Amino acid sequence: MISMVPAQTKSDYLKGADFMQEIIYIIVLSFGSIITLFILTKLMGYRQMSEMSMFDYINGITIGSIAAEMATSLEQSFWQPFTAMVVYGICGILLSHATSKSIMLRRLITGKPIALYSHGQIFEKNLRKARLDLSELLTLARLSGYFDLSALEVIMMEPSGKLSFLPKATSRPVTPGDLALAPEQTLLSAVLIMDGKLLPHNLKHSGKDEIWLTRRIHNQGFHDYKDILLALCDNQGKLTIYGYQKTDRQDADILI
Repeated sequence: MISMVPAQTKSDYLKGADFMQEIIYIIVLSFGSIITLFILTKLMGYRQMSEMSMFDYINGITIGSIAAEMATSLEQSFWQPFTAMVVYGICGILLSHATSKSIMLRRLITGKPIALYSHGQIFEKNLRKARLDLSELLTLARLSGYFDLSALEVIMMEPSGKLSFLPKATSRPVTPGDLALAPEQTLLSAVLIMDGKLLPHNLKHSGKDEIWLTRRIHNQGFHDYKDILLALCDNQGKLTIYGYQKTDRQDADILI
């Protein structure tokens, strides 16, 4: 007897195969768009991820939208959205280079600081230009620790959209320089142990060795690197150790 595959079953099988091919194609395109985005972000610089200008913001959104379209482009060519992404990326790189060379172009693209308050005077026109009202200004001042405008000399809105505050000399904290003191400069603490693993390069850079480190962690009640979540060493040789949490205590509950 000759077994015949029903036409409906064969059609379903072909549809299933086509569906799997589309899924695999989308997965490949998604990885391709992610890699392209990563490369473009690296080339455009870290400012794209931190303090973005208006052009950087718009350019980033556009590139992200094109990347999403490229990841699901089943009917059109892969190279069309890819080319558009590269063009936008190159424009961003060239414009960033141009603004670093030209002050006039930098002010045109990035903008310039706006004075909102100075010498006891609030500049209403500049507030409107910055799209801020008095309530928002006072809120942002409080968030920065200034509850009284009279304690401030100048408030500026930076091109990034953030506010910077210059307190009056009589309102700012006293510094060692005001008292004619010369304290020793504090340096960055070296991370010697992280997630239970020793970082040999950092240990060598701190001028210590494993014998010193082992003795210090034993003195603080730890027996092995695996028991330590984080260990820091400052320029004075002080070792600060944070172990893994052993209890489920929730101190935050007392604040409710």
